[in-house]
Amino acid sequence: MTTTPLETGLSLHCERLGHVYSSPTGETVALQDVTLTVRPGETMAVLGPSGSGKSTLLSVVAGLLRPTSGQVYVGGDDMTAMSERELLTLRSSRLGVVVQDPARNLLPYGTAEDNVRFAQRGVKGFRRASLPGPWTLLEALGLTHLAGRPVGGFSGGEQQRIAVAMGMATSPGLLLVDEPTSQLDKTNRDAVVDLIGEVGRQFGTTVVVVTHDPEVAEQLGRTIVITEGRADDGQQHWQQHVDIGEDGTVRLPDDVLRQLPPGSRARVVRRPAGVELVREDAEEEA
Repeated sequence: MTTTPLETGLSLHCERLGHVYSSPTGETVALQDVTLTVRPGETMAVLGPSGSGKSTLLSVVAGLLRPTSGQVYVGGDDMTAMSERELLTLRSSRLGVVVQDPARNLLPYGTAEDNVRFAQRGVKGFRRASLPGPWTLLEALGLTHLAGRPVGGFSGGEQQRIAVAMGMATSPGLLLVDEPTSQLDKTNRDAVVDLIGEVGRQFGTTVVVVTHDPEVAEQLGRTIVITEGRADDGQQHWQQHVDIGEDGTVRLPDDVLRQLPPGSRARVVRRPAGVELVREDAEEEA
């Protein structure tokens, strides 16, 4: 297997990200004050049930959807300040996106090699010359046995693996993958997850995978849980922001509510830099 060096993984940082969908019947809050960081070269899963906001988060990070509030930084660049043309350039060069239905990623009458070549069509100039050839990339990902076959005849698992290869075709620093295993049996699911892991191990690409499957998330490394539009990052939730309403009410994050459930009693401790809430029974136990 030959490995072609690709671009070093890009960092991802979301700062107080929010998104609200408006409709004639009202507003739906899809993301609420999401703050998280993915380090360069890290593989991370965003885990949550249907309707939790995880696909909205991926669409915002991919620049396909403008957030209502907050910022998204990729490699230090503020995506929320970019024009549509700049976002298009970013997606065609530094971001790889694999959507949920593998058939939507593929040209059914083309071979796997044709599909990878098609995915590289938007890269221009000197970067075009530096891209790995389709065969080289498929070889690096262990997919040469599929190279010359029309993808329309592939199984779901084979299509999803070629879709991942297409996501890597432009040598991206960040690969975003939406529900890659939702329509697969366990054997094909594990093969796709292994391939995603191989992308991170071989090329150092930063990978973010949205999934509803805890077993998939467990295999991918660090996991961020998203529920009701709020992300629970175990490495960062101590610094999560909350909004104080005009009437003085505070909507506490779900993990804090597990420590301070409605009806419990807490003591307000004033500090020079702010305040702390201490559950009284926990303080007594200490």
